[in-house]
Amino acid sequence: MYDPVQLRTFLTVAQTLSFTQAAGRLGVRQSTVSQHVRRLEEATGRPLFARDTHSVALTEDGEALLGFARTILEAHERAAAFFTGTRLRGRLRFGASEDFVLTRLPEILEGFRHEHPEVDLELSVELSGILHERLDEGRLDLVLAKRRGPGDERGRLVWRDRMVWIGAEGLRLDPERPVPLIVFPPPGITRARALEVLEREGRAWRIACTSGSLSGLIAAARAGLGVMAHTRGLIPPGLVRVGGLPELGPVEFALLQGRRPTPAAEALAAAVLAGGDRLSRPA
Repeated sequence: MYDPVQLRTFLTVAQTLSFTQAAGRLGVRQSTVSQHVRRLEEATGRPLFARDTHSVALTEDGEALLGFARTILEAHERAAAFFTGTRLRGRLRFGASEDFVLTRLPEILEGFRHEHPEVDLELSVELSGILHERLDEGRLDLVLAKRRGPGDERGRLVWRDRMVWIGAEGLRLDPERPVPLIVFPPPGITRARALEVLEREGRAWRIACTSGSLSGLIAAARAGLGVMAHTRGLIPPGLVRVGGLPELGPVEFALLQGRRPTPAAEALAAAVLAGGDRLSRPA
């Protein structure tokens, strides 16, 4: 009833919220993506996406199908790995940005370790900017991080969202005083975006807290020390969106491989892409 090829297309659209981007990632035409989604909607008898000329969003039934689609595809992958008898080995140096500390990335990594127990997986959690540098230096094999900005199309798009300002509930900003910022240290991509949009709008700012740890930033924000730029889909508990500040724009997370791709890196990349919807929700 549910074709795995169509389910993979559905998951890709759900992650990118774009039929065009999904087609690019899958290497097919946009009409093929539309056809796969239409056939799934016919099979379920429910609309899976709400679409207009400007946006794509999952419906409630689309949200429900996410879990089923992932389960079906994971079962296919396990069966294929079992009967092909391929066993991956070696060292895999994987870097993930701080953004994913509180998401379900550990579930994806746990599944990968279960499927490939002979791969020595080394995980580095750092700022996206640092991960890009380490990948370029050959110190990492695979990276899951923010793209550096508009025009950066390196790697495979995993997930697109928007950045928003967040802070403690009840926080009020005085428009006559500098904006108190809670930020990562350089070369944080989120930090650079926050400073750029404020300076472009002529808003004065001051650094209220700097931490290389997402947990540290969240603690400062919950204490009401200021506002922080954050991905809309990953707002931590106890924090809310703060209005009255310039728009921060979109953010894209991508998978990038090193200069010498390995089978283990490709296998983990496939696992992350298949479970990308888990990354857009806090654990």
